[in-house]
Amino acid sequence: MKLNEIRQNIDLIDSKILNLLNDRMEQGLLAKRFKEKIEDPAREQEVLNRVISNPNALIESEFSESIYKHIIAFSKKLQSRPLSLTGFQGEHGAYSEAAVRQYNEDYVTIPCTTFNEVFEGVNSGIYDYGIVPVENTLGGNVGPVNELLINTDLRIIGAIDMPVHHCLLIAPGTDYREVREVYSHSQALAQCRRFLSRNNLTPIPYYDTAGAAKMLAETKPRGAACIAGSMAAELYNLEIVKDRVEDLGSNRTRFLLLAKDDEDREGNKCSVVFTTEHKAGTLFGVLRIFAEAGISLTRIESIPNEPGDYSYFIDFDGSNKNPVVMEALDKVGKQTTGLKILGFYNEKKVDG
Repeated sequence: MKLNEIRQNIDLIDSKILNLLNDRMEQGLLAKRFKEKIEDPAREQEVLNRVISNPNALIESEFSESIYKHIIAFSKKLQSRPLSLTGFQGEHGAYSEAAVRQYNEDYVTIPCTTFNEVFEGVNSGIYDYGIVPVENTLGGNVGPVNELLINTDLRIIGAIDMPVHHCLLIAPGTDYREVREVYSHSQALAQCRRFLSRNNLTPIPYYDTAGAAKMLAETKPRGAACIAGSMAAELYNLEIVKDRVEDLGSNRTRFLLLAKDDEDREGNKCSVVFTTEHKAGTLFGVLRIFAEAGISLTRIESIPNEPGDYSYFIDFDGSNKNPVVMEALDKVGKQTTGLKILGFYNEKKVDG
């Protein structure tokens, strides 16, 4: 082992410590949602007693106690602030988290294992908001999210349309010429298919792009790299071998920001979902209402509920303060079954 290797290990450990501290602060903010007051002396002493009694050979109890007193104090400081918690699917460094930062960098992001966990967390009040990807220019609609939107009572209060640029990442000390396998989410691998083929790299599907980056940093599998975003590279102390490895430069993903209540929020865009009777021309009749009102549709998507039964998603440009729009929606409601207005909102389009 050489000094350079030891220092790389120290850098990795430092990165883990900072990420774990961030995780701990998130748990403190979540705990605040379940208790009436921030101060809990008995719980604080319980934590300190456990830390002091931990038999680490190199860590003196006085040192551990001092560190954790600072951690507890800072956690209480965060809990006293009026912070907005936003759930997203994936690990820290995921594209959904990057989308939250584009929308409002002051929102606190909380990772969730599944999209369903995001929806349930917002609905139960654990999270103030949730963000989910709904469609990608290369991969099409995100089926699980659309299925959840059919039955949710949550409201769409914002949207972000942003470019998604993939990077080939390696752990420090890895010789990129020895890389043979690349880990990432199956959609990201598909979006970089030609790049992987040209470089004779074997794609290995993983549950999440940022999760692949985290795994690579922690386990350093031999001859391996991952595909993820630049944010993941920064978080997990990985090196960018090449950026923008996606096959098409116009790779974009649209994200929806969800909340339990839209508070009569104004917006210049609207999303609705509805079903129609099993009669010829019923969908055409709905689309004609929008056309005759001069309303521009920006998305039409059909999602199967069960064999022979479909729900339809429609996005269009229009304000809830525009009487023409509201009259058209009233007519659509009479032509359809189960019309649900998911929300009026503003959409942010990010260049790059």
